[in-house]
Amino acid sequence: MAQVTVTIDGKAYRMACEEGQEDHLSDLAARFDQYVGHLKAQFGEIGDLRLTVMAGIMVMDELSEVDRRLKSLETEVDNLKRGRDTALSDQARSEEALASALAEVTAQIHGITAKLNGRPAAPSN
Repeated sequence: MAQVTVTIDGKAYRMACEEGQEDHLSDLAARFDQYVGHLKAQFGEIGDLRLTVMAGIMVMDELSEVDRRLKSLETEVDNLKRGRDTALSDQARSEEALASALAEVTAQIHGITAKLNGRPAAPSN
């Protein structure tokens, strides 16, 4: 297990993380420190614990908003997939109808050609 020292509100904290995750943990701590710093600038010295709780709530509020937006986008993607599936199904039916109509017209053209040439028409499939 790797060890990282992060600084939040000017205080160093030694933390453990998985190997290779050191930079990620440091980045997360730096971002959290920005929340604490913002709150400290806004409210002054109101106590480390209170600042930390308030920063945690701010992070959770943002996470909640991201989660709401993600669910909205997932719903939109599902709707788009259903629309695509419907369009593909409609297209397949249209292609089948067109192929059937073309086969019928082809049979009629063969019949007309046979009559013009004075031969009996070949049976259609």
